[in-house]
Amino acid sequence: MLALLCVAWELWLAPLRPGGSWLALKVLPLIWIIPGILRGRLYTFRASTLLILVYFAEGAVRAYSDAGLSATLALIEVALSMVYFVSAIAHVRVCRGLKSAANATPE
Repeated sequence: MLALLCVAWELWLAPLRPGGSWLALKVLPLIWIIPGILRGRLYTFRASTLLILVYFAEGAVRAYSDAGLSATLALIEVALSMVYFVSAIAHVRVCRGLKSAANATPE
């Protein structure tokens, strides 16, 4: 969802330059992690929590500095990145708890 927002934002909705901008390439790291997320790899979830903070920071800066539709899209980016961050952390914690419970030896 965040990847689609970023592409639409930079190419059609509120690009920095008319006709779109190269800033749409910021979506490539998100696309790169999608296969690992879909496979449920814990390493990808852990690494992506660091990556998503970049999108949070960009959204926060642009929400403060931009105006109009661009500021609204930036707030949506902040919200989506926060939801992903919290969800990914929760997923990692649950999976780590399940692994440790499965590895525990009964006494």
